[in-house]
Amino acid sequence: MHSNAALQLVHSSPDRDLAAAEIAAAAFLRALGVSLESEGLRGTPGRMARGYAELFTPQTFDLTTFPNDEGYDELVISRDLPIRSVCEHHMLPFAGTAHIGYLPGDRIIGLSKLARVAEHFARRPQLQERLTKQIADWLADQLQPRGVGVVIEAEHTCMSLRGVQVAGSRTVTSALLGTLRDDARSRQEFFALAGVNA
Repeated sequence: MHSNAALQLVHSSPDRDLAAAEIAAAAFLRALGVSLESEGLRGTPGRMARGYAELFTPQTFDLTTFPNDEGYDELVISRDLPIRSVCEHHMLPFAGTAHIGYLPGDRIIGLSKLARVAEHFARRPQLQERLTKQIADWLADQLQPRGVGVVIEAEHTCMSLRGVQVAGSRTVTSALLGTLRDDARSRQEFFALAGVNA
């Protein structure tokens, strides 16, 4: 178990070359028949490069935890946390909400950090299934709680804008660990408090 009150979440990533990304974005658009001669499109490759760099750059933060001195033993849930990521199969965005909860053990977490952890793992090419599990596994490892639950509901533009083109459909994924996985009543309480029909 971690005894430090503040743990830094760090994600190592390869060096970025925005100039090379801009050249590649221009070549990509031209290869698809998009002319970059108009005033509105002339700066688009640079904007694409900077935009994707932003999407793939998580912010570092300190994971603030506190002793659970009062022995709080009920669910703590943050609902409707906005989440945005990029599908690694098509490099198109998906967006929705995350519901994250845990049954405290010896430590509790600063509530804003639940959103920070979700944002951190979303800032890279992702699969929704993997993202859901990464958040749950990381919280379980850092907090050593009695249980963790994560549900993500998201709309994928790789489904709504292309291919099958089913606008408005949402994909739901969940990861349950510890008591929230093993105990049916705790699991049902988590889903009910998260506002998810299980």
